[in-house]
Amino acid sequence: MRERLPSWIREKKLNLGNLREVKTLLREKQLHSVCESLACPNRTECFTRGTATFMILGDVCTRMCGFCNVTTGRPYAPPSQDEPRAVADTARAMNLRHVVVTSVTRDDLPDGGAAHFAATIRELREVVPGVAIEVLTPDFRGNAGSVRTVAEARPDYFNHNVETVPRLYDYVRPGSRFERSLGVLREVKRIDPTIATKSGLMLGLGERRDEVVDVLEKLRASGCEIVTIGQYLQPKREKLDVVEYIRPEVFDEYRAIGENLGFAAVFSGPFVRSSYMADLVAHTAASSS
Repeated sequence: MRERLPSWIREKKLNLGNLREVKTLLREKQLHSVCESLACPNRTECFTRGTATFMILGDVCTRMCGFCNVTTGRPYAPPSQDEPRAVADTARAMNLRHVVVTSVTRDDLPDGGAAHFAATIRELREVVPGVAIEVLTPDFRGNAGSVRTVAEARPDYFNHNVETVPRLYDYVRPGSRFERSLGVLREVKRIDPTIATKSGLMLGLGERRDEVVDVLEKLRASGCEIVTIGQYLQPKREKLDVVEYIRPEVFDEYRAIGENLGFAAVFSGPFVRSSYMADLVAHTAASSS
C-alpha cells in the first residue's frame, strides 16, 4: 500500500479540455512537452498563463536519473532538423509569452545537442518577436564549447538544475557531478553576464538542512540569480521512493535563506518545479535587480 500523502500535498485539478487541445497541437507538430512527459501537476496552470516547456532532441535520455519519468536508453534518431521551427510555430499558435526549451540528455551527440538549442532560440526570436526565452539544459558533460554555443544564441534565461545535494548524486543523478553543474552556471556568466542564470533542486530525497543551505550558498557564489525548490514526488513505482514530505514552513524557511543570500528570486514550495510559473519568476527577478 502506498503511503498516504500529507494534507499539503493534494492533486491539482486539471483542465482536461485545455490539455487535449495542447496535446493535439503537439502531436500535429511531432513535438514533446516536458509538462506532459513528466506529468507535471502544474501543467494546466502554466498553459493558461501563456507559458509552456518544450522538450527537444527526442524523448529518450542517455542518463538514468532515479527521479525522472523520461524514458532512458540509446536514442533511436538524430535530432530533427524541422524541430526548431516547429517549436517556434507552436509557441506562436499557443500565444505563448514565455517559452522554456529543455531536452533529454544526449551524451551520444558530440556537442550534447547545443547547436539544436541554439537553432531553436533563433527560430523563436524570428517567429515570436518579443517572447521571453528560457533554456533548461543538461550539463553537456562540462563541455565549455557547448555552453558557449547556447549562451551566444542569447536566451533571456539559462537554467541548469543541480537537482539535489552532492552527497546524493551517485544515488539520484548517476553520470552527473555537482561541481560540473556549478561550472555550467559559472561559464554562462563568464560568456555573457547579461543572461540571467537559474537552477533548481528537489527536497525529500534524504538531504539534510545544512546540505541544502550549502547548495544554496554554492549556487549564489557561482553567480546563479534565480532558484526554485520543490518537493520530489515519485512519478511511478520503479523510481526513487520519497524519503520525506517536507512541510510548507520548511520551504518558507529555505526561501528566506535564499533571499538573504542575495538571490533575485526564490520560489520554494511543495509543487514548485523548475519551470513552474517561469514568467512570474522571471518578472520577480527583473523587479528586484
